[in-house]
Amino acid sequence: MADNNSTTHLRPRSVNEHNEPLTNTPDHRVTIRSVRSLCGAKHTQTGISLGPDHHEHEPLSFFECLKVILFATKINILLLFIPLGIIASKLHWAPVTVFVLNFIAIIPLAKLLGYATEEIAMRLGDNLGALLNASFGNAVELILSIVALKEGKIDVVQASVLGSVLSNLLLVLGLCFICGGYKYQQQKFNQTAAQTSSSLLSLACLSLLIPAAFVATAKEIDHRDHIQSLSYGTSIVLLVVYVLYLIFQLKTHTHLYATDNEEEAEEPLLPVWMSITLLLVVTLIVALCAEFLVDSIEGLSESWNISPTFIGLILLPIVGNAAEHVTAVTVAMKNKMDLAIGVAIGSSMQIALFVTPLMVIIGWFIGQPMNLFFNTFETCIMFVSVLIVNYLIQDGESNWLEGVQLLSTYVIIAIAVFYYPSDV
Repeated sequence: MADNNSTTHLRPRSVNEHNEPLTNTPDHRVTIRSVRSLCGAKHTQTGISLGPDHHEHEPLSFFECLKVILFATKINILLLFIPLGIIASKLHWAPVTVFVLNFIAIIPLAKLLGYATEEIAMRLGDNLGALLNASFGNAVELILSIVALKEGKIDVVQASVLGSVLSNLLLVLGLCFICGGYKYQQQKFNQTAAQTSSSLLSLACLSLLIPAAFVATAKEIDHRDHIQSLSYGTSIVLLVVYVLYLIFQLKTHTHLYATDNEEEAEEPLLPVWMSITLLLVVTLIVALCAEFLVDSIEGLSESWNISPTFIGLILLPIVGNAAEHVTAVTVAMKNKMDLAIGVAIGSSMQIALFVTPLMVIIGWFIGQPMNLFFNTFETCIMFVSVLIVNYLIQDGESNWLEGVQLLSTYVIIAIAVFYYPSDV
């Protein structure tokens, strides 16, 4: 056990002796990487030490950096699928094979993208670092959506962003409650932070309900131009709200998000140039694999006789969120529900308030008229999902039965989407 001075230094506090809010280190809140994930890459002879009582280490050589990156997590074994996915696409293999290989390849790339982002974020200071983490938190989903939007697959983009929200809210959060509830009878979390994110999700849900209600009631007019204009205006409002939320979270009300997790204290390992290079290289590879993935969706839909909506709503979200899913469940089993809630609900909120309206604006500039009009079926499942999550987190406590309710909701939705006709 560390001595008192060391403990005092590491423990973030929300108030000081005069009851004045202290700025909490956002890395403690937004990080999804554990120090233990790097244990397999450490060399004692190089002087590297990541424990709480050591905060300095000798600079790593190029090959040591590569070893740290490659052995940071066991998921990196899936990096072997990157060349296979590229070869399959270039040699025009079956669409199912191309989809599966690139689908698996993007999973470790998402983890590396998050790792590189956190390495850079820890060097930028509290506010800028947290802002970078928030911006790149859903980078894979953003890249997939841009690639699909560029190719005119607007229905796939709409399904994938909605699917990302649902998978984080129902699948990930449900697994967190179940796995955490297996070890702990009752788990508590920051009720204020969770309800803030869920209320913003309700706002995002409202932005989808209004266009659907507009189309349903204004049947006597040609509503296409009106819906497009409504979507542009609503998207701008949502982006402004997201920026204001970041200011609220990172600047004016940081004390509401304070945690007491000593294990989260971390320091960057990689040199700046290596972190930036890793971020750029992984982003380019993700974009390449995402293009191959999106190109194979139509062939996959025909081969497996499943709708593009099911692929976008159920399958694609697993790609970008797989690494975060594992992390959220892991920290929930360690009774760190604030971090698990932040990963699950926070990621959903980013998709709803940032990625979705940004896709509408990008489509505006590149001539792909995406809008916020989702059909009645998609709008209903979004509304029900946000509603049940709001009910379950309002008491600031969780148990395994609440996780069963969330997971059951997701399974019911997945079954319904599978049988939902694609031509509706």
